[in-house]
Amino acid sequence: MSKIYVIHENRDWLVPLVEAFEKRNLPYEEWFLDVGHFDMTQSPPEGVYYNRMSASSHTRGHTYAPEYTACVLNWLQMHGRKVLNPARALYLEINKVAQYAALSAHGIATPRTIAVSGKDEILAAAKVFDKPFITKHNRAGKGLGVNKFESLTALEDYVIGEWFEESRDGITLLQDYIKSPSMYITRCEFIGGKFLYAVRIDTRDGFELCPADVCQIGDLFCPVTGSPRAKFEVISGFENPIIPKYEAFLRANDIHIAGIEFIEDEQGNIFTYDVNTNTNYNSDAERIANVSGMGAIADLLGRELKQL
Repeated sequence: MSKIYVIHENRDWLVPLVEAFEKRNLPYEEWFLDVGHFDMTQSPPEGVYYNRMSASSHTRGHTYAPEYTACVLNWLQMHGRKVLNPARALYLEINKVAQYAALSAHGIATPRTIAVSGKDEILAAAKVFDKPFITKHNRAGKGLGVNKFESLTALEDYVIGEWFEESRDGITLLQDYIKSPSMYITRCEFIGGKFLYAVRIDTRDGFELCPADVCQIGDLFCPVTGSPRAKFEVISGFENPIIPKYEAFLRANDIHIAGIEFIEDEQGNIFTYDVNTNTNYNSDAERIANVSGMGAIADLLGRELKQL
């Protein structure tokens, strides 16, 4: 019997999706792709495959999981299997430079970015910045490696110091710091290539912003004057001209499920800086708004399975 196959390397992130499958009586199987093997001449099982491989897998000890998954996805596609978020989506998941190039092709603005290989090159390349800038990893996930710098001296102390974090692929990005007057970013969720909802995320506590409940540390509410505001908050009735551009970008790059993050500067300009094809959802924010990202994914996979 055909079933849904979920490709991943983090069972904690899979719990709400499994609950959605079981609620709908959908047949499924996990493919935990940290290690394994397959014969390219053999046909994969019949079914629908959903790729949830993460760029941050190396932080959980699964260093080569994305590389192995890329091989598996090509094998599945070679045999004509239905794959949601196939090899192209994974490629963009683990390469932010490729993301920005693909976004730019659809007229979507991204922050000025310099890609650097080598510590000495980081310091040399950063000389062009005359205002605050950030570093980030080309392959990261969860906002890993994001640091803000006010000066070249501060950057030098970081690069030659003991706290320097190497990107998994050895490529560090230098990027304009986009100052938002509200200290929020916006994350737009898409399922089946269509907009589902947008969530407002408070960045005052830092940039490691995975919305999954298991990623949250401490209180889910940020301390502010007066009533506390949730760190993750679904925006009711969100509309923006950027949404059709995002949908066109997703279609062109064979991405079915994703979260896309943008920030708005003091002049109202929108800069898109991350496409996450292993998107997670915050249960508290969804409960308040009466929406379910994982439920919508389960519905989509159920429809795809029925079409087989």
